[in-house]
Amino acid sequence: MTIIKLDINKSLEENASLYYEKAKKFKKKIQGAKEALEETKRKLKKLEKEKAKEKEQIEKTKTKKEWYEKFRWFISSEGFLIIGGRDATTNEIIVKKHTDKDDLVFHTDMVGSPFFVIKSNNKRMDEKTIKEAADATVTFSRAWKLGLQNSSVFYCKPEQLTKEAPSGEFVPRGGFVTKGKLNYVENNVSCAIGLYKDKIMAGPVQAIKKNCEKYVEIEQGKEKASNIAKFIQKKIGGNIDDIIRALPSGGCKVKK
Repeated sequence: MTIIKLDINKSLEENASLYYEKAKKFKKKIQGAKEALEETKRKLKKLEKEKAKEKEQIEKTKTKKEWYEKFRWFISSEGFLIIGGRDATTNEIIVKKHTDKDDLVFHTDMVGSPFFVIKSNNKRMDEKTIKEAADATVTFSRAWKLGLQNSSVFYCKPEQLTKEAPSGEFVPRGGFVTKGKLNYVENNVSCAIGLYKDKIMAGPVQAIKKNCEKYVEIEQGKEKASNIAKFIQKKIGGNIDDIIRALPSGGCKVKK
């Protein structure tokens, strides 16, 4: 029930006029509130559209993960893709599933060494690419952690690797028996981290210099990987987790 209060000092007409003016003001306030509500709705709709557009742009700019990114990898100075194992499982996968007859497979004589493979793509590779693959193999082997500057690195054709062990012996996961002539090559521990087509790439310094505008050279050391990764990210950008995954195992430091 609505109660209407009248001013006894005013006539009926004056009271009616007063309430009429109040009603007009109230009506304006309601109209203003409606307009404010509609404006808020328009702004929210605009923000939603902008947010959706921004999300779409982010999805478009996300770097597509290539098949080889689950392994260690880099592009040689001459443009060859070179991939390497991270552990026994990825060593096994690389040799069994990602080597073709014209590729070259690299390994060291040390236990626990990664296998690295130059993907030939039916093209001739020269000594520069072979040397870079050898450098990567020793860099990501135990030689890095042990502080060695080189090791015995050889390469061979894929068909020279087998899982058939001599009688009474066992070939562990990630390991292979070699047969035939092995080609030993000079090598040096060498590593840089660069940004290649928005991807973090780690490999021998010469290969990274050739392919990356921004890069950081690293060397053997005992600083935490997380601290080194943060420094590298500030210098070249990229994803911090990808940088940590790209670093050699066993500690490192930024080369001065």
